Amino acid sequence: MSEAERKYFPVSWGELHRDAKALSWRLADAGPWEGIVAIARGGLVPAHIVARELDIRLIDTVCVASYDRETQREPHILKAKRGGGAGWLIIDDLVDTGQTGRIVRDMLPDAHFATVYAKPAGRKVVDTFITEVSQDTWILFPWDVEPRYADPIIAARRA
Repeated sequence: MSEAERKYFPVSWGELHRDAKALSWRLADAGPWEGIVAIARGGLVPAHIVARELDIRLIDTVCVASYDRETQREPHILKAKRGGGAGWLIIDDLVDTGQTGRIVRDMLPDAHFATVYAKPAGRKVVDTFITEVSQDTWILFPWDVEPRYADPIIAARRA
């Protein structure tokens, strides 16, 4: 997909915080939770917000590298977690194709998997999410961007 064809969905720090807090509201009555497993790196910030809102102090990580800038590649497990996962929340920023989610699901099949954002191809991997975006949309998270000039949409189509 070319740069001009890709759709972007920018998310500010405030919007991310609001959406992660909304995720917390959805998860509050489903507990109590023993702890959170954040999928690093994208799930670290949402996991912190959920942990604060649900007063969860035990946080672990699963580390899976599967993106190189805007290209998804073969996943590489950097840190795993063992056990069934009962009573645990898995938190990530986004489920895209579900590739990373299926890897973590295999590690912790009994955990509750929640993401802030979901795309159609990966939606079935998670139990709870807040906002769905189309598969051809790239979410620009606040930790990955800085303000800069952007061409109008019509100018990009003319190029």
